[in-house]
Amino acid sequence: MTPTEFVSAITDIQFDGVFNPYSDICPTHDSDASPALRRENLESYLTASILLGVDTLWMGRDLGYRGGRRTGLPLTDEGHLSEFGSRYPGSRPSKATATEVVVERTASEIWSKITTVKAPPFLWNVFPFHPHEPESPMSNRRFKSRELEAVHTLNLALVEMLGIVRVLAIGRDAQHYAKRLGLMVEPIRHPSYGGVTEFRASMMRIYPETRQTKQRKLCFDDQAIAASA
Repeated sequence: MTPTEFVSAITDIQFDGVFNPYSDICPTHDSDASPALRRENLESYLTASILLGVDTLWMGRDLGYRGGRRTGLPLTDEGHLSEFGSRYPGSRPSKATATEVVVERTASEIWSKITTVKAPPFLWNVFPFHPHEPESPMSNRRFKSRELEAVHTLNLALVEMLGIVRVLAIGRDAQHYAKRLGLMVEPIRHPSYGGVTEFRASMMRIYPETRQTKQRKLCFDDQAIAASA
């Protein structure tokens, strides 16, 4: 499956109580062009990730209404689009909504780590849409079993297309599902609901040598930050 074929397939999936950012228009925050922009965001991201040779997937549960619902990019809010383009050269992330920039707490925590790791991971969700409560589009709910089964084959195709060998499963739902992919799984505490400290500790255990720590070592060698220590 190619990135273009993948985006086409994911665009066609529809459920009641589920916002598909690649085909649906939010009457509050979107313009008519928003779904097309999010499709372009996703396709260029997939293409860039293949060229980068990503082999690790960071997997969350589903899109949040302040993050991926607006951008079409998993675990990424509008406040990190410029960083996204820098970490995934060749991607063309653009703001798809028509209202002001919105940031998401989980995305901010995720991106505070992505900017430091040497090799960028591929960000994805178990359920790559935004499930919400009936008549409450700006709410979050857990996906249903039948909804998950509709995307499982696509998740497998994604893993094969990218050549993923390891999954960092963020949160219990992701940890439970990731086992079905037949890959090595590292469980990570979700940063929400008081999990920030455990999330950061787990990430430091898995990524002890980051771009940031390397820079600090060089600075110590040059005695350049003695005054600021």
